[in-house]
Amino acid sequence: MLQADALAAERGGRSVFAGVSFTLTPGMALTLTGPNGAGKTTLLRVLAGLGRAAAGRLLWSGEDAMADRSAHAARLSLVGHQDAIKTAFTVEQALAHEGRIAGVDPAHAGAAMVAMGLAHLAAAPIRILSAGQRRRVALARLPLARRPLWLLDEPTVALDHAGVAALGAVMAAHRAAGGIIVASSHLPLPLPNAAQLRFNVRPREDVDAA
Repeated sequence: MLQADALAAERGGRSVFAGVSFTLTPGMALTLTGPNGAGKTTLLRVLAGLGRAAAGRLLWSGEDAMADRSAHAARLSLVGHQDAIKTAFTVEQALAHEGRIAGVDPAHAGAAMVAMGLAHLAAAPIRILSAGQRRRVALARLPLARRPLWLLDEPTVALDHAGVAALGAVMAAHRAAGGIIVASSHLPLPLPNAAQLRFNVRPREDVDAA
């Protein structure tokens, strides 16, 4: 269970958001919406332990999630704006490498490729792929690592309809297995029955999330 208790964050001495609270139990999802610069990515970084909260607490199963940052990092997968894939690798090599980093059998790379519709590109170098295909490779790391918490920043960027459908199936399987998802997006995501947290930019110091 992931709980945020009155989280707040600052950027450059200015409040980005304050009073963000939610509880996500296994199988739940939360979508973050709102304009650019409102704090969606900042919140994802705080949830991932990459940014520090100015106030509030983040709990995992009732315990301070930040008490052991290494343990917290090991239970989450983060997909940000950048795909962060070595372009010298083939698709299969890239996912096998990610499998080794995640401590899972590299053989699972094949299933991850099938899940994101990449099996026919297994031998293709990352450098020749389109932006949408590279995004699929980045997203294929999610089912490969098999971590309970997924934090996704604009995951459907560059994806075509088939890619969005594949991602939707992967996310549904994750939730069915008890996983939790927090995802930001400007467009509707294939996350039925997800809770929603909308961020608003305000021209004063008490920028908050409602």
